[in-house]
Formats: sequence, C-alpha cells, structure tokens
Amino acid sequence: MTDLLTRIAAIVGPQGMLTGEDVAGRAADFMGFTRVQAKAIVRPASTAELSEVMKLCHAARQPVVPAGGYTGLVQGAVCQPDDIQISLERMRAIEEIDPVGRTMTVGAGLPVQAAQEAALEHGLQFPVDWGARGSATIGGGISTNAGGNSVVRFGMMRDSVLGLEAVLADGTVISAMNRLIKNNAAYDLKHLFIGSEGTLGIVTRAVLKLQSAALSTQTALVALEDFAAVQALFVAAGKRLGAGLTAFEVMWANFYEPIAIGTGRHTPPLPGGHGFYVIVEMSGTDAERDPAQFEEVLAGLLENGIAADAVIAASQTQAAQIWAIRDDIEALFHYAAPSVTFDVSLPIRDMGQYVEALEAKARAELGETTKLVVFGHMGDGNLHILLGAQPFDAGMKHRIEKLVFTPLQPLGGSISAEHGIGLEKRQWLHLSRTAEELALMRTLKTAMDPECILNPGKVLP
Repeated sequence: MTDLLTRIAAIVGPQGMLTGEDVAGRAADFMGFTRVQAKAIVRPASTAELSEVMKLCHAARQPVVPAGGYTGLVQGAVCQPDDIQISLERMRAIEEIDPVGRTMTVGAGLPVQAAQEAALEHGLQFPVDWGARGSATIGGGISTNAGGNSVVRFGMMRDSVLGLEAVLADGTVISAMNRLIKNNAAYDLKHLFIGSEGTLGIVTRAVLKLQSAALSTQTALVALEDFAAVQALFVAAGKRLGAGLTAFEVMWANFYEPIAIGTGRHTPPLPGGHGFYVIVEMSGTDAERDPAQFEEVLAGLLENGIAADAVIAASQTQAAQIWAIRDDIEALFHYAAPSVTFDVSLPIRDMGQYVEALEAKARAELGETTKLVVFGHMGDGNLHILLGAQPFDAGMKHRIEKLVFTPLQPLGGSISAEHGIGLEKRQWLHLSRTAEELALMRTLKTAMDPECILNPGKVLP
C-alpha cells in the first residue's frame, strides 16, 4: 500500500477502504459487464472524512472518481487503474423528514427508492423516479440532474433539491443546506454541482423538496396508429387532466413488440400491430372521482378515433405490470445488443419526423442489419434510442452517433436529456453548447479544480 493510501486509511478506518481483489470484484455498471479499475475504493462515512481525504489527494495530485449506483449510461464513473474511486455507500442516512415544511435531509449515498419509501411513511412523496430507483443514489441523481418518469409534472432532480453539501477538490466543504423555497441571497451555489457529474465537487448530503403523496393513481396503456395521434393524445390529456398528468411515456412498436411480446417475460396488456403504445398516468387527490374522470377522458379518445385501443389498470399490480414493460432495460439491452444507447431531447412536434428520417437514413447508410428501438419520456421531450448495425466496431459506433446527434442541432435539441455527458458524449457536446458556453465551463473547472483531479476527462477534455 502506498503512503497516500496508508494516510487515507487512517482517516476512513478499516471499513472505509477497499483494495486488490475487493476492488476488482466490483461491477462497474448495472449489468455487470465490466469491473472497477482503480487502485482503491475509498468509502468515507461523513463529509468531514471526505474533506480530509480530498486534502490529501489534492496535495498529491491524485485523481479521484465519484461513483453512485452505476446506473448511468455515459461512462461517467469509469476509473483508470491509477485512480481512486470515491463511493458514498456508507453515507445513506435519512437525517430528518420535515412533514410541515415538506423536506427531507439525506446522505448522498441513499438509494432513490429508500428516499421514496421514507417519504411515503409521512404521507409525502419524493417525485423524481426512474426504473433504476433501487440502485441509483441521490448523489448520483444530483450529479447528473437525473429526470425519469414524472418530469412532465415534477421536473428534473434540480427541481427537487433545495440545498446540498459538497466537498471541493482541495477538501473545502461547501455547506449550502438550504431548506427554504424562497432564498435569493445572491448566487445559488447548489446549481454548480447539480448536473456537473462530479467534476466540480462531490455532493455528500442534500435537502430534498417533497410533494404531497397522491391519494389516487390511474394508469393506462393506449395504442395509437401514428405519431400525429400520439401528439393529439398528449394535448388532450394535458387539457383534460391538467396538473394531474404525471407521466406520458411513449413506446414505438419497435420497443413494445419485442419487449412486451417477444421476450416472454411479460403478459402483453395490448396486442401488437399498432404503431405506438403510450403509458398515461394521472395522480390525484380524490380517490372517488379521479377514476371516473380518467375513464371518461380515455373513452372520449377512443370514440373520436385518436386512440386505437386502451386498457386501464384495475389495480396497483396491473399498473406495475404495465410499467414493468417500459422499465425492462435488461431485456432491452439483450434484445438490441450490440447497439449504441442514446438519451436525447428535442421539440415534441419534431419527434415523429426525426425518428422517421433517422430510420430511413440508418437503413440507407448502414444496411439492412440495422436495428432501431425508440421509447422515452415524450411528455417532456426526451427520447431514448438504441441503434446498432453490423459489423459493430468503433467506426460503426461513430457513424451511428453522427446519424443520431447531427440532426438535433438545427432542431434546438440536446445530445443529453438526462444521463449527462461522461466520456461517451464529450466529443459531441459542441452540438448542444456554444463556444462561449464551453469556454465558461472550462473557466469554472479551472477555478474549482485547478489540478483536474475530480473525475478527470469527463464532460470536458
């Protein structure tokens, strides 16, 4: 063990550091395809411990890579063999829940699902939600500004963070643990760390904004023939359900049919043969009237021809079965492999033509082996795309990325809707950010991490 690791071990104790086989045996992604490469994993138990660790790393110019639940898809937590990984898995305390002020104070290592369940015990909800909720951590969600299934109503992670605590590259602790909805006392420093992917500081604690828990939830799966009908459904649902519209998830047939029907892992709520399948979810506060309103809206959509077919979940179990299709990322990856995974956003009105043009160009340029899968949080402008073709190599990957990313720029779209940049999207960032924006980002990075030891190489070269 090097002198630096020995000094770090003295700070974090025997439970606070892993080396050797204990490092190599750890998965570095949620599918378990890769293993952690680092000379040590440091697991501080407090902000104070991490501060002391970072002071030593800063003095030694030792690169560190923060890691959460390994559910990201852009190589944002990839380590090199000489890096030290910082894991906050021992910092998962729920310090306080304020049911009056509707806040929750937690450690950054707390799993998202644990935060959701704790809030529900007080009649509240932490509304940021996505399929990897059981593994993903609060700190990881903050560092990537994660979105998920309910953004159309509750916004991104940024919208649910009132305050946070972070450790800078030199060990300085920024404790901006604001609990107020209104606080305009100069710069709101938490926004430096939300979405910065651990390149400006490591988030250790957070104050989360909670919402009143829904008293009723209505979930339906709707089949539609074309994208014009999907848009019409979104507009109608927004008008009729208002703020009650919690989720609007669209699955192209190239997602629904192979995953819901082809895998044998699910009982399909609706048959195949339609162009699109949409999960519409409404959350409300009137358990008696909400179901009738929801049924009335869907009946009207069927009567006027917007929807081709629909099924309403009659229980939470049935609702979970519908969502299980959308969240079956494991089956999706096995079906689509080898492919490149994308997380883009663009104006809703342009989505249909964008996907049609992408499919046509991909088949023309990459051949008939092309496999395209599209789904996503359409209600907030976010699409997930998997695109692959043979022979799948580095050159093919670059060609696929160019096909997907380049058309986004004239549409005012983004190469990353909610997963961040990491290593995967770094070379394409100029398509979504101006030269002036990139220059300011580099200025911030240089000022806050002059030795470039925090998650080096991620986001910015």
